[in-house]
Amino acid sequence: MDFFDLIQNHAAVFLLVITRCTGIFMMSPFFGSLNIPVYVRVGTALAFSVVVFPVVDAGIVIEAPPTVLEYAAVVLKELFVGWIIGFVAYISFSAVNMAGKVMDMQVGFSIVNVMDPTSGQQIPLIGSFLYNLGLIVFLVTNGHHMIIAALVGSFESVPLLALSPDVEIAEIIARFTTGIFSTGMQIALPVTFAIFMTNVGLGILARTMPQLNIFVVGIPLQIMIGLFVLGIVLPFYVIFLDVLFNGMYGNISIILRNLT
Repeated sequence: MDFFDLIQNHAAVFLLVITRCTGIFMMSPFFGSLNIPVYVRVGTALAFSVVVFPVVDAGIVIEAPPTVLEYAAVVLKELFVGWIIGFVAYISFSAVNMAGKVMDMQVGFSIVNVMDPTSGQQIPLIGSFLYNLGLIVFLVTNGHHMIIAALVGSFESVPLLALSPDVEIAEIIARFTTGIFSTGMQIALPVTFAIFMTNVGLGILARTMPQLNIFVVGIPLQIMIGLFVLGIVLPFYVIFLDVLFNGMYGNISIILRNLT
């Protein structure tokens, strides 16, 4: 094999591998955090590619597309495979963010925002707390290892150049995305229900005692009851995260099976 064949085949395979690995670092939780420097993310993706490349290159024989446009289309497909794995993982944390926003709106913290270093956006106070707690649980339970395992397993489930786009993939992504709202409301339900009952009680109190300033009493009461209920349900929230992450791993398996 001359040098040209080496560049055309093995180097092309390596570029496709690193492209798929790069997709993970665009969307996935922890790996795609904006507070991680770009050079660190690129270096980690390169390290993953160097480790995975010998296994992938030895298992299949790939002929590089003859034209630049065809090869660019293949690169975009491999980037999509890595991106979709990270996106499905990110959906679970989007549900946590939505639950925090609903809780903040009910408690009265909706105007209090903090800067989230992982996304570079301003998020509500309780939402930031729940997101960071979920990220800690994700790392403690080796969830990032599962993301790496899904990336490595994707080369077996979806070999290089084997991606076949289908309308069913869009339907699955839409179904996963709509699950953000139902999951977020499940997480926020205890605090939302407690604040709702508090408002009902304050409404009855306002009718029986018109001289009482409900706005002065109600706002601090909502904050105290909201934080109290949040503290009670926090252990159950950690248990719910385990169920949420298991569903996330199952969703990644489903999307990988439907990519071919």
